Amino acid sequence: MRDIDTMIEFSTMILQFGEMGEKTGWRYIEVAADLAQQLKPGNKKSFRVKGFLDSYPISGFALMPMGEGKFIMPIKADIRKAIHKEAGAMLTVKLQEHADFKVDIPTDLQECFDFDPEASYQFNSLVMSHRNYFIKWIESAKTDETRAMRIINTVNAMLRKWSYNQMIREMRKERE
Repeated sequence: MRDIDTMIEFSTMILQFGEMGEKTGWRYIEVAADLAQQLKPGNKKSFRVKGFLDSYPISGFALMPMGEGKFIMPIKADIRKAIHKEAGAMLTVKLQEHADFKVDIPTDLQECFDFDPEASYQFNSLVMSHRNYFIKWIESAKTDETRAMRIINTVNAMLRKWSYNQMIREMRKERE
């Protein structure tokens, strides 16, 4: 039986995708197949990790499969800024599976779901990363009015069984 707290450590370079569809321009690190297997043996799907990029703590980051057992971990601009590194820079990485990672539903969104169990059921049937898209979008609202509209749009999207991207596309169409 493996130790659930297995932490791997390795050095790698921050890479950047060229033309790669929706991933064009992404900065990321690659996690070799043998290292990914140490973290989560037998797994071929996305999963969450925590640990450190150099000495910067991270939590709830997604490792995404890229074929042949390799995984990638995108590194967003705010993290690159915090660690003062860009594509081409070397990075010391310490990772372990973040098995107990969960997405907390904001209280105001949960209150709306309490009134609409069908929307709540649909939301909770989404994979965690997709629920997180909606929650981050709601949490990033700069005004109470914007936040309220985003909650309404989220509940309506759940009732229509729309993904986050589908909801955003439909909202753009309505504005045109």
